[in-house]
Amino acid sequence: MDSINFVVAENLKRLREERKLSLDAVSKLSGVSKSMLGQIERGDVNPTISTVWKITNGLKISFTELMSRPETDHEVINSKQIRPLLGDGGKYRNYPMFSFDGERRFEIFYIELDAGSRLEAEPHPAGTQEFITAFSGRLSVSVDNETLSIESGSSLRFQADRPHRYQNTGDEVCRISMVIYYPR
Repeated sequence: MDSINFVVAENLKRLREERKLSLDAVSKLSGVSKSMLGQIERGDVNPTISTVWKITNGLKISFTELMSRPETDHEVINSKQIRPLLGDGGKYRNYPMFSFDGERRFEIFYIELDAGSRLEAEPHPAGTQEFITAFSGRLSVSVDNETLSIESGSSLRFQADRPHRYQNTGDEVCRISMVIYYPR
């Protein structure tokens, strides 16, 4: 079993049992089928970004709370050792670098978008903000019928508590760092 699959499996099962929820109840809350939830809990599948968003929104938790590992005094993370969450047929790769922590209230991702790739994102909880810095390529983020664009060396902040879309509008791989901040 892949390590991220194991962590997601353990966390989903723990959260479900702590809340005394059946797989049917989580399925109704999230819109993810009972059979898929069972496969995730067993570590049989690597869930897509869309599936993780549906589960976390249904359980009203942060995106990476399902991927949290016990914290130590220090941690070095190499994206090459993380199995990415995939979107847009694998053209959007999301590497969860630092999971959500209730004390810090944020999570950090390293993301690669191939040329032309795009991803539709569900709204986060009320008041959530995203902070994105581009290190290569060009990225457009559409939110509230407005398109915001950044390129290598620039950053963007926006309210992420509404539907939004990411798109690589350049000809090369767009590499970004994303911090998602969740208010109390």
